[in-house]
Amino acid sequence: MGNSYAGQLRTTRFEEVLHNSIEASLRSNTIIPRPVFSQLYLETEQPLARDDEDDEDGSESNSPPIPYQMKPPPEGCCTTDGFCQAGRDLRLSSLASDPLDVPPGFMLVGVKSPSLPENLLVCAVDRRFLPDERGRYALLGFSGNCMGCGEKGFRYFTEFSNHINLKLHTQPKKQKHLKYYLYRNSQGLLVKGAPICWRGNVCQALFIFIFIHLSGVHLNTGPPKKRHKGWSPESSTSNLPESTAKTPPSSLASSTLSVSSFHSPSFSVMSIFSFILSVHFFMCAGHGPLPQLTGSVSDVLVSSLLQSCYLSSQTLPRVYQHYGPSPIQPLSTEMQILLTVYYLVQLGSDQVPLVEDLEQIFMRSWRESHLSEIRQYQQPQTTGTPGSPQPLTPNQLPWLAQLAASSYGEGVVVLGKDVGSLAQGLQLTFSRLMEGRLENTNYVVIIVTAPGQETQSCVVVTGKHQCRALAESMFSPSQGLKEIAHQLSTGVAQELIHYCNSLGQGVSLNEPSPLSSSQESAEERSNKSPRVTHKYSVDWREVRPIQLAVARKLLSHVCAIADSSTQNLDLGSFDRVSFLILVPPSEVTFQQTILHLWSSGVLQELGSLDQACVSHREAERYVVKMDHSAQARIDNLIREAYSNSYTLYILVHDHAHWDISSATYSSSDSGLGLVDQLLNSRQVKDATNILILHVTSFPFALQTQCTRISPYNEIHWPSAFSNDVDLYHERTRYFGVSELLESTHSGSSLPLMRYDPSFESMAATLEERFPKLHSAVIRTTVLIQHYCVALMAVSGRFNRSHNLQKHTSVETMEIVQSLVNAAQQCPAHHGHMVLVRIPSLALAAWAHQRLSRVRKQLGLEENFEIILGNPKQDLNIGQSFTDQIKKWLKIQDADWVPRTYLELEALPCILILSGAEPLGESLPRSLKYCDLRVISCSYLQRTTLEQELGLAAYLVKKESRPPQNLGSGSDLLESDAEKLSSTDNEEEEGQDNGEPSQPLQLLSQTNPQPYLQIPPQQPLLSQMQIRSKSTSSGSSSPRASSPHPSCSWARGASRPPSVLLPHALYNVITASDSSGLPRCTSFLPHMSVAWASSFRPLLSKMMTCTEQSLYYRQWTVPRSYHMDSSNRTEGRSDNFHPRRLLLSGPPQVGKTGAYLHFLGILSRMLIRLMEVDIYDEEDINCNSQTEGVQYHPASAPWPNPEIVRTMPFDYTIHDSKYDDISTIYCPGYKSNSEGNPVRKEDVYLRRRTARIKLSKYAAYNTYHHCEQCHQYLGFNSRYQVRTVHASRQIIQIFINKIHSPDCIKSPIFTPTTGRHEHGLFNLYHAMDGASHLHILVVKEYEMAVYKKYWPNHIMLVLPTVFNGAGIGAAHFLIKELSYHNLELERSRRLEGGGPAGDVWPFIILADDSCVMWNTLDLEARNGPVEHAVSLKQVLQHMEACPDLSHYGLCGIRKWSRLTGNVLREPFSRGHLHDFFLLNVDRSQNVQYDQNRFTCHDVDFTLRLHSAGLLVCRFNNFSVMKKQIAIGGYRTFIIKTKMTDVPTSVSPSQYICAPDSKHLFLATPAQLLLEKYLQHNSHKLFPLSTKNYTHPVLSVDCYLNLGPEVTVCFVSSRPHSVNISTAGLLFSGLLLCFADSFVTPGFLKKFTFLKGATLCVISADRSSLRETVGRLELEEEWRFRLSDEFQTANAKEDRPLFFLTGKHI
Repeated sequence: MGNSYAGQLRTTRFEEVLHNSIEASLRSNTIIPRPVFSQLYLETEQPLARDDEDDEDGSESNSPPIPYQMKPPPEGCCTTDGFCQAGRDLRLSSLASDPLDVPPGFMLVGVKSPSLPENLLVCAVDRRFLPDERGRYALLGFSGNCMGCGEKGFRYFTEFSNHINLKLHTQPKKQKHLKYYLYRNSQGLLVKGAPICWRGNVCQALFIFIFIHLSGVHLNTGPPKKRHKGWSPESSTSNLPESTAKTPPSSLASSTLSVSSFHSPSFSVMSIFSFILSVHFFMCAGHGPLPQLTGSVSDVLVSSLLQSCYLSSQTLPRVYQHYGPSPIQPLSTEMQILLTVYYLVQLGSDQVPLVEDLEQIFMRSWRESHLSEIRQYQQPQTTGTPGSPQPLTPNQLPWLAQLAASSYGEGVVVLGKDVGSLAQGLQLTFSRLMEGRLENTNYVVIIVTAPGQETQSCVVVTGKHQCRALAESMFSPSQGLKEIAHQLSTGVAQELIHYCNSLGQGVSLNEPSPLSSSQESAEERSNKSPRVTHKYSVDWREVRPIQLAVARKLLSHVCAIADSSTQNLDLGSFDRVSFLILVPPSEVTFQQTILHLWSSGVLQELGSLDQACVSHREAERYVVKMDHSAQARIDNLIREAYSNSYTLYILVHDHAHWDISSATYSSSDSGLGLVDQLLNSRQVKDATNILILHVTSFPFALQTQCTRISPYNEIHWPSAFSNDVDLYHERTRYFGVSELLESTHSGSSLPLMRYDPSFESMAATLEERFPKLHSAVIRTTVLIQHYCVALMAVSGRFNRSHNLQKHTSVETMEIVQSLVNAAQQCPAHHGHMVLVRIPSLALAAWAHQRLSRVRKQLGLEENFEIILGNPKQDLNIGQSFTDQIKKWLKIQDADWVPRTYLELEALPCILILSGAEPLGESLPRSLKYCDLRVISCSYLQRTTLEQELGLAAYLVKKESRPPQNLGSGSDLLESDAEKLSSTDNEEEEGQDNGEPSQPLQLLSQTNPQPYLQIPPQQPLLSQMQIRSKSTSSGSSSPRASSPHPSCSWARGASRPPSVLLPHALYNVITASDSSGLPRCTSFLPHMSVAWASSFRPLLSKMMTCTEQSLYYRQWTVPRSYHMDSSNRTEGRSDNFHPRRLLLSGPPQVGKTGAYLHFLGILSRMLIRLMEVDIYDEEDINCNSQTEGVQYHPASAPWPNPEIVRTMPFDYTIHDSKYDDISTIYCPGYKSNSEGNPVRKEDVYLRRRTARIKLSKYAAYNTYHHCEQCHQYLGFNSRYQVRTVHASRQIIQIFINKIHSPDCIKSPIFTPTTGRHEHGLFNLYHAMDGASHLHILVVKEYEMAVYKKYWPNHIMLVLPTVFNGAGIGAAHFLIKELSYHNLELERSRRLEGGGPAGDVWPFIILADDSCVMWNTLDLEARNGPVEHAVSLKQVLQHMEACPDLSHYGLCGIRKWSRLTGNVLREPFSRGHLHDFFLLNVDRSQNVQYDQNRFTCHDVDFTLRLHSAGLLVCRFNNFSVMKKQIAIGGYRTFIIKTKMTDVPTSVSPSQYICAPDSKHLFLATPAQLLLEKYLQHNSHKLFPLSTKNYTHPVLSVDCYLNLGPEVTVCFVSSRPHSVNISTAGLLFSGLLLCFADSFVTPGFLKKFTFLKGATLCVISADRSSLRETVGRLELEEEWRFRLSDEFQTANAKEDRPLFFLTGKHI
C-alpha cells in the first residue's frame, strides 16, 4: 500500500497517527468526520497523464454521427492545435497565470479539443447560452469570444470552432465540446472547475438498487440475452423517474445472473411488479457505469434516489461556481465515497441508511471545508490567503476507506485493493456471499481507482433488515397498500396469521370471574339510574378569542387584496357572500364539517336560512367531498358566479395538502387531480368574484418556487402565549408535537410519546421468519394478536397459570386494561377511546374482524365498541352503544345515529382508523391512547410524519394542568427549541412562541373545531357536548357536577393522549440536527416536491412560520405530477393567483371555526361597506321664538329676496359639532344657564352616528372601484390633469351663465388634508353623469400623495407658507383666487366684445366628508318624507333660483334622522356649514380670516351678515356627513420645539410671560391663542362665566371663548348691521387685531360692568402698545405689567401678544 500513492510520508508513525485520528472521529458525536484527510502529511500527487474520458455523444441520440467537412482555413492563418487562427495560444496551461478580460455576463469555459486530449482551450461564453446547475434554461445558439486574439462576437459555434482550430470530423456542437467551467484558485491560477451540466448527463452518479435472489445465481461472462431490454448508464437523468415513489419494482423471469466486464459495459434491468422480499443483499451503484448484468434479474430494482444525492452535491449553484478569484469547489468523488463509508460505519446494526442523512453529511463537510474561503471573500479587505487543504487523491481512497471500516469489524467491508473494475468487485462480493463470509456484514463498498480513469464505486447492502427496509421504500404509498392487499387476498399471509393465532391457545375458559360476572348488558345498564357524574354543557355559537383574531386576520388580507392597486377584488361591488367548503373524500370529515357549519350560525348570519329551519340536510348544500361528484357542484358554482356578479363566492379548500396532484398526470379512476382540474381552471381564475381559501395544517407542498399563492396572502395561526402570558385570554393551552417531544426528554416520568420494545422484538423476529411478507402485514398481525391476548388476560376467564402476559407487551396490556376497566368502574359507564392506526384498508378490515370475534368469544360485546374507520364508509356502531350515547345526550329522535368521531365522546371503544393518510377527522377528548405502531417508516417526508402525529394534538384546560406523570411535556412550558413554532405575531399577536407548536409542526394543523355550538332549542342535539380535542374548555367543556373518583374519563379530561410509535420512527423524530430542531424537519416536505438544490441551509430554530414559508418557496420545486408544476411563466417568478389565500395552523387547533367565523364577518363587512356612519345629531340651542311664523309657502321652490330680508337673522349656532363653543348673544334668546358641557379634543370621534346604506348617488373615497367610474378615477386622456399653485397660476373656472342644461355651472372646491385615501372626492355617482369642475385644495407637502390617489382631479396647491395653516387659509385663498379669476374672465369677455355680466359668479365650498344629499318630498301620502337625491339635482335646483345673484351665501341643512321629516319653514337665515354656495362677486369685500383654525365659518357668516349680504339656507335639502376619524382640519397636533412627536401640554402652558424662560411649542401662534381662549376664557373673563345677560363684546371677529362664556359680535364698519346693545352691560371686551375702523368713539357706545376684563390681541408688543394708546384704553381700563402675555412660541416663530386689563 505504500506505493499506492505518489507522495512520501513525512513521518514513520503516519499510519498510527492516521488510524488514531480516524478512530477518534468515528467515536465523536458528530456524524461528519473532521477533514483530517485534507491535512495528511503527503506531498501533492502529480496530475494524471490524461484527463477524464468524456463521452462525446452523451447528450445525443444513438444514431451514427453525421460526416462533417470543415471549412478550409483562410490562407496564411495559423492551424496549430491549441492556437487560434490569429496565432495566439489558447491552452489552459499557457493562460493559467495571464490576466484575462472577461466581459460582463460572460464566463470562462474550457473547450475540449480531440487533438489535445491532455489540455483544455480557454474561451469566454455568454452565460445565457449555458445551462444552470440542473441542466436547464440554456438559450439556443452561441455567443462567445476568443481569449487569445481577443476577437469578439462569434454567433455560431461552427464559426468559433473553426477559429480555434478544433479540426472536427463531426458536426460541431457546443454540448460536445464546452466541457468545464474555469476559475481562479486561491493562488490566482486559472484551473478546471465543475463540468458543465448539459441535460444533466455529465458526471452522473448512477445509483441502482439491485435485489438478487440468492437461489440460482450463476456468474458468467456471457452477453445478455436478447429479450432483455438494455438500459444504458449514459442515458440522461431526464429519462429517470423523478422519485422512487414513482418507480415501482417489476418482475422478470430468468434463471441466471451474470456480470460482464466488457470494455463498454451495459446494464440490463427491468422493473419488478411482484414484490419478492427473499433478498440477501442490496446493490447501490455509485460512481461510474455498472457492468452488464444478465441472467436472474427477477429481483433487480432500480432507483435514482442516491444518484440524485451524489449528483446534486456535485453540482454547485452558479452563485458558488464563480465566487471571486478563488472559487468554491464541490466535493470530489473520492471525498463523497469516503464520507459514505464513514456514514455506513456509524450506523447501528438495526438502523437503515437514509439519503437525507447522507446529503446533510455532504453539505456539512462541504461547508466546513470551504468555511475559510467563504469568510475570506465575504471580507475582501482581509489580507493573506489561508492554505487550502490538500485534496484526497484516488490512490489514497481505498486504503483510507479500509482503515475507516476496520473500526466497525465485519459490519462494513471495503473492497478496493487489487480490484480493477466494478465487475471484478461484484464477482468477488458474490463469491464471498455464496461462501457465507458476509453473514455479519451489512454493507460492502467496492472502490475502483484504475490509473487514468475516474474513480468508480458501488455499495452492496447485505443486511437483511436494511434490505427489507430499502426495498419497501421503493414503493409509493399506494403501491405498498396494493401489495399488502394482494398478499392478504392471495393467502400469502395465512401462515403468519396461523402462527400468531397459535400463541396463547390451548387454554381453557374458567367459570366467569367476579370481573366478568359484573358485566351487564346495555338494557340492564339503561334500566338503572346511576348517579350522574358528568353533564354536557355548551355555549351556543361561542368563538374562542384566538379564532376571532385569525378570522379578523383573514378579513384583513381580503381587504388588502381589495385595496391593492391591481384591482383584483372589488369588495364594494358585492352585496352578499356565498361559499362552498371542499373536504377530502372522507364521510366522517364530510359530516363533521356539516356539523361545524350547522352549529356555527354562519348560515343564519349570511341570510341563507332561517334559524328555525336549519338542518343537516340543508347545510349539506355548502359542503362537498372532493370525489367525482364535486365536478357538478363546482361547475354549478362557477355558473352562478358568472351570472351573479354582485355575490362574492368563497371556495374553502379544507385539508388542502391532501390532493395536490396534477390533473394531467392523474388517472380518472384514482380520484386525484380534482383540485387541479376544478380550482386551477381558467374559469375560476378569471372569475373576479371567486376567492379561494386553502386551509391546511401542512402547507409545505403549497410553498414551492411555482406556488400560486402569494407570500403576502398567507395567514399563520398566531401564538397564544408569550413568556407564559396569555395573549388572547384563552382558557386552553395547545398540546402539540413539540410538547410530545418535550415529554421524551424527561427522565423522571413516563413520556407521552414512546415505543414498545417488546412489540418491536417480536416483529423483528417474525420478519426474519417470513421474509416474503410485507412488514406492515407482519407488524399488524403481531399488534392485533397482542390486543387479543391482552383482552383474554384482562377478561379474567383464563387461569393465571397460563401466563398470557408473555404473549403480549406491557404497553398493550396497559391500553386494554384501561379500556375495559374504565367503563366498568364508572357509574355512568364513561370510558376512553383507543385509536389504532392501520393505513391499509384490507389489514384494517381484517383487524376489525379479528378483534370483534375475540371480543365476542370473551363476552365483552357490551363493554366496549370496536369501530372500523373507513374514510369511504359511514360511521357504524352497535345499536346498544348508540342508545347509550342518546341517553347521555338526552336525544329523543329515534332515527339519530352518530356520524362523527366527535359524537363518540366518553364512549369506550377501539377506533381502527384506516386510509393511506388521515383526512382531517377530528377526535374526541376521550381519546387516551394513539397507537401508531404499525404506520410505515418508509416514507420519511415531513408532511407524512406530522399528520400522523397530529392525531394526538390536544387542547388542554389552562386552569388544570396535566397530571405530573405526563413528564416534562405536561407543564406545557414553551422553550427556545420551539421558537420555530411562532408565527409572525404582527401587531396584536405578541412576539414570542406560544400555543401552536408549529415549527416542526411537528407544527401543523387540520380541520378540527374548537367546539361545536348547539342551540338549546334543537331537539336533535340539544344537550349535547360535542367535543373535539381542539375544543375550548371552560364553561363549554364537559364538567363533573360531582366528579366520581372512579370515573377515569373525568380524571383524564385534561390529559393529552399517549402515543406509541415504531422504534425506527421514534428514533427519527426524537433525534435532532445541528440546528437543534428534530431531524425530520430537514426531510423533504412532501413527496410531490423536490429540493431545488442540495446546497441549502437548514431550517433555523428561530424561524417564524413566514420565514419557513419563504424557505420552502426558495428551496423546493414541484415535481411534474404536482399541480403547480404547470404554473410557470417565462420570465416571471411570481405567477400568483390574485385571489387565493392560505390559512395554516397546527392540527386540532380550531381552524374550521376560524374560517367559518371569517365567512360571517366578511358578510357583515360587505353589508357595512354598503353602509356608512352618518352624523345623526339633533340641533342644539333650539328656541321657539320663530315658531308659528311662516314666511314662505311650504311648497315654494326658491326663496324671495324681499321676504328673506324681513326674516330675522338667527345668530345662534345650531350645529351640534359646535356645542363646545361660545354662544353668540342674540336678544330674545333664552340660554341654558348651565352652559354647554366642555368636551375633549376627540369629541367628534364619539359623536352620535347612524348606520345608513349608501344610495346610488353617494360620494366615495379611493377604496370604491366600479366599472362605471373607473375612468373617472384612473388615468384617462378625457380628463385634464392639472396642478394649480394658488400663488402663481390661473385657471378658467367660471363659465357663461347660459350653458348646457346638464352641466353644473359652479366649480366645486374641497379643502382637504390628511385624507387622500378617505376623503369623498369621487363625485361620479353623486353628479349622476353631469359635467362639473371639481378642484381639491391641498397643502404643498401633500400634493404628491393626493395626485397618486386622485390623478384626474385638479389640485389647487396652497403656498408653502400655508403648510401649517388652518382651514381659514384654504377658504381665504379659494375666495381670492376665484374673485381674481372672475375679474380676469370679465375682462376677457369685454375685450372680446361680449357682456361682462354673463360670467357665473358662484363657487361651491364643500367639506371632504359630504357623502349623500336628500330632499324633502312634500307630496308623500303619509306626510313629508325625506329621500336621497343626486348632488346634481341639488345644485341645479339652487343654480336655477331666479334671484340667486341677490344672495351672498346659500347653503343647505345638515341631515338628522330626528328632524329630517319635519315640515318647517323652507328657507331661513342663519349660520351655514360644510356645504354652501358662495357669491364671489357680492362678497368681495368680506374675506375669510386666513389665520383662523377654528370657527372660521361662524366668523365669516357673522361678518357677511353685518355687511348687509343675504344669507339663505334651503331647508328642504340636507347633506349627510360621513364620520371620518382620520385627518381633517380639526386634527390639531401640539408639539414642543425639543421633539417632533405630540406632547402632553396643558392649555395653560400655551401662553407665557414675554421674555420668560418657558417651554416653547412648535405650533402656530394663532392655534395656540385660539386653544388657550377656548379652554381658559372662563378664568380670563370671570364675570362672563355662565352669564348670558352680560356677554363679552367681540369687535369685528368671533373667537371661541369656551362654552361657559357668551360672545356678542359687533362690526365697526360703517353702515354695518348689528344687534341693538342699548341697555346691555358687557362683562368684557375682546379686541383682536383692531384696525382703523375701531375708534375711541366707537368703543364709548358700549357700557361695561365694573371689573370687566379687557383683552387686546396684536401681532407684536409695539402694535399692542400702539393700539392701547390709539384707543385711549387707559382712561377706562387698568393695566399691569404682569398682565401682558405671549403665545408659547420662539421669537423666530412670531408669537402673538395680548394684554389684559380691568374696567375701572
